[in-house]
Amino acid sequence: MPKFRNNFAPKSDTKQFGVILANLGTPDSPSTSSVRRFLRQFLSDKRVVELPKILWWFILNGIILVIRPRRSAHAYQQIWQEDGSPLMIYSIRQAEALEISMNSDYAIPIAVRHAMRYGRPSVGDVLDEMTGQGIDRVLVIPLYPQYSGSTVGSTFDEIGNVLAMRRFVPEVRFMNGYANRTEYIECLERTVRQHWSSNGQAECLVMSFHGLPQEVCDAGDPYQQQCSETAHLLASKLGGQNWRFCFQSRIGPKAWIQPYTDS
Repeated sequence: MPKFRNNFAPKSDTKQFGVILANLGTPDSPSTSSVRRFLRQFLSDKRVVELPKILWWFILNGIILVIRPRRSAHAYQQIWQEDGSPLMIYSIRQAEALEISMNSDYAIPIAVRHAMRYGRPSVGDVLDEMTGQGIDRVLVIPLYPQYSGSTVGSTFDEIGNVLAMRRFVPEVRFMNGYANRTEYIECLERTVRQHWSSNGQAECLVMSFHGLPQEVCDAGDPYQQQCSETAHLLASKLGGQNWRFCFQSRIGPKAWIQPYTDS
């Protein structure tokens, strides 16, 4: 028999709402052991690395988790702040600010929490916290404007995995991207114009997105197309500015989506 975690449906007749802002995640500290633990969880996700499980297990545990944690820990140490990881600090602030904004606009109380796909607080912990507070309607917003199976899809997988082991399942809705939303494009436009106002306008605006293996997009992932759409919409908002969009962070011998930022 499946071992469900006991959680209970809210007793109130009044519907209560929650919003989860889901991000990638961060190690608990910039130590080698903490980074290794984070990388193991991240790189064990079948959505992130699409290789045969046994082959990848040997590569991950025999090579990557031996070499990479120390190097990555050093990089984290360069950006770590007194209050912790920058991603965690700004995720907390973002959730707090959105909760204040939403509760000033709507008559019903809305709880907004941040959660991490890898590391803490996990989406499972946040969902349990919300249902424990009587929340029975939850909107999940992965903080990735452009959809990819390795980010948004993985977040939805984890939500499903968590709820599959709970007796009470709240009503859950997902946002799977906002690459072409007017509000998002206008926010990008304001950011660029503010930078230009403070630092001057360069000859060319370079929009660099994280990359993906080409074979992933060839198999149907819409990420590349959505990045292109975002770039063109922003360029249209900015007018006659010379611009380019490209993709960064490629690793390994396989072709990644192009053009590459470093070329």
